[in-house]
Amino acid sequence: MSDLPAKQSAMPDTLPGHPHVRRLPEVIVNRIAAGEVIERPAAAVKELIENAIDAGARRLSIALDGGGVERMIVTDDGIGMSPADLALAVERHCTSKLGDETLVHINTLGFRGEALPSIGAAARLSITSRPKGAQGAWRIRVEGGRTYAPEPVAGAFGTSVVVEDLFFATPARRKFLKSARVEGRHVESVVRRLALAVPQTAFRFVLDGREVLDLPSQDMAARAAALLDASEADGFLSIDGVRDGMTLTGFICPPSVHRSTANGQFMLVNGRPVVDPVLKTAVRVAYRRVIEPGRHPVVALMLSVPPEQVDVNVHPAKTELRFADEASVRSLVIGTLQRALEHGAGVAGVRPVLSSAPRATRIWYPPEQGQAAQAPAPIHAATTHPASGVAEPRLMFGDTPSARTLPLASGAVSFAATGVENAQAVGESRADAAAAAMAERGMAQVGPEHPLGAAVAQVLDTYILAVAADGSLVLVDQHAAHERLTHERLREQYLSGRVQAQRLLVPDVIDLPRVQQDLLLARQPMLERLGVEIEEFGGGSILVRALPAMLGKSDAVSLLRDLADELEADENGAPDEMASLDGKLDAVIARMACHGSIRAGRRLAPEEMNALLRQMEATPRAGTCSHGRPTWLKLSRNDLEKLFGRR
Repeated sequence: MSDLPAKQSAMPDTLPGHPHVRRLPEVIVNRIAAGEVIERPAAAVKELIENAIDAGARRLSIALDGGGVERMIVTDDGIGMSPADLALAVERHCTSKLGDETLVHINTLGFRGEALPSIGAAARLSITSRPKGAQGAWRIRVEGGRTYAPEPVAGAFGTSVVVEDLFFATPARRKFLKSARVEGRHVESVVRRLALAVPQTAFRFVLDGREVLDLPSQDMAARAAALLDASEADGFLSIDGVRDGMTLTGFICPPSVHRSTANGQFMLVNGRPVVDPVLKTAVRVAYRRVIEPGRHPVVALMLSVPPEQVDVNVHPAKTELRFADEASVRSLVIGTLQRALEHGAGVAGVRPVLSSAPRATRIWYPPEQGQAAQAPAPIHAATTHPASGVAEPRLMFGDTPSARTLPLASGAVSFAATGVENAQAVGESRADAAAAAMAERGMAQVGPEHPLGAAVAQVLDTYILAVAADGSLVLVDQHAAHERLTHERLREQYLSGRVQAQRLLVPDVIDLPRVQQDLLLARQPMLERLGVEIEEFGGGSILVRALPAMLGKSDAVSLLRDLADELEADENGAPDEMASLDGKLDAVIARMACHGSIRAGRRLAPEEMNALLRQMEATPRAGTCSHGRPTWLKLSRNDLEKLFGRR
């Protein structure tokens, strides 16, 4: 035993075959880091555009070849860099954007100093820059992590970055890229999001020789309209909300405009484009009752949060962040969007996308009333008689456009027999008679304060045709519209008091993990208001004594399990926001509303049609039915002229 320490001291420092700890070469470190920062061409373009914006660029040009894998060029007119700055810019963790070391008050898009070294480690990077007032430009090159000394070259003021052969130094990453077309779409999405962050900066984006975007310097409203790409929307809804020192502004499309993916959702937090699950969930909850299931709304949200309440240093890509008070952010977004969506029908709807008829080159259209003729009348015009039985009464809008309606058949007169002058007189008298008859039937006068206008006809005993004060044609689905009116009335009754609960003959016992059990019990009072009565049963179990009577014969076990899963996935959510409970209650209300509404095929009197239009204008969320489909469509004068090939 005495010689044991001597034997131990004679043992080698490491066991046979045990690997040594070694320091990785700098080039390998950069390539490993590049895998986190630059995972695809879109990420590289994002970093380069962010650098240009932080440099004060007022015009940006982005050009890509081969989806960005072959080449990407980003040129700006920013402040530029000196030769010394260029040499530091391609080194890791070198940045000019952090004023202190707290990582709290970050006012720039970039701040980590990792983008350019990561790109240089994975591709062939060339940066040409010329500061304002400098005599000439300088260029620095980095290829696969190898840096070359700066050299003088010719160049304009600003900076131009050229990236070629992306991932040539890391072929394992390159083989996982998608096709050039798919990668190009990802780049376009990034460019659009960054363009929204700085509307005062002009953007030009060229992909494989094709110009995709060319946006001038503009205000936020014009930039949002250009980027949301919702041409079928009849106007955007402006939002504005304040809560706990945070402000939310932006523009959203009505619920009748939606997408199959969330690509139409643009979100900025303190001017930084982000893809945040808290914000996405809040948008989904706000739209849930007014949009078709499985569809995604189109929004552009700008959230301003005090810097100390948000952490942007979460991921090297800087697209994720963390809020200090997620519940407050969620409430702000949901409340602001729901208030904007509670407008009645007629404020913002959907304009159908119509393909215009081919325009004939020799068609001559008569000039509008009061305008000079632009072409001579055809020779046969004098002998052509207008259609028989058509009059043009003035709708009751004051000085607003008129619409053509068919007079009563019993008083039909042949224009061919009476002549044109007599026909005009007959038409005017019938117009006055028709207008008087409409007034006698109780049709109230409407104006701009009634955007759905006045009903003029019913088509197929299903659709109401109306003319708005601006002359636009409005089409209303009578069943869908009345379904929403009935739905809102039933839901108001449901929310005005406690939901009637149906006690179970034999209470159900549900075994849940302790975390989910605590989440449900913590919300026991709210669940009781919704008609769900539960209590702790011991041993990780919950006893269900009652369910909402509206749900009928529902499976208590499945309902509570679904609700517990949703609460665990979103601890800040409330049961009345969860699809498992509120969605089912709302579905019951929707079914009741559907069966209790005016059916398609029912003929309506003029008074009924106009009453329906007025109720739609006064009812929240009346732009869509209970299933998320639009209740009304609008065709403006431009739409009609395009449809008939007039423009």
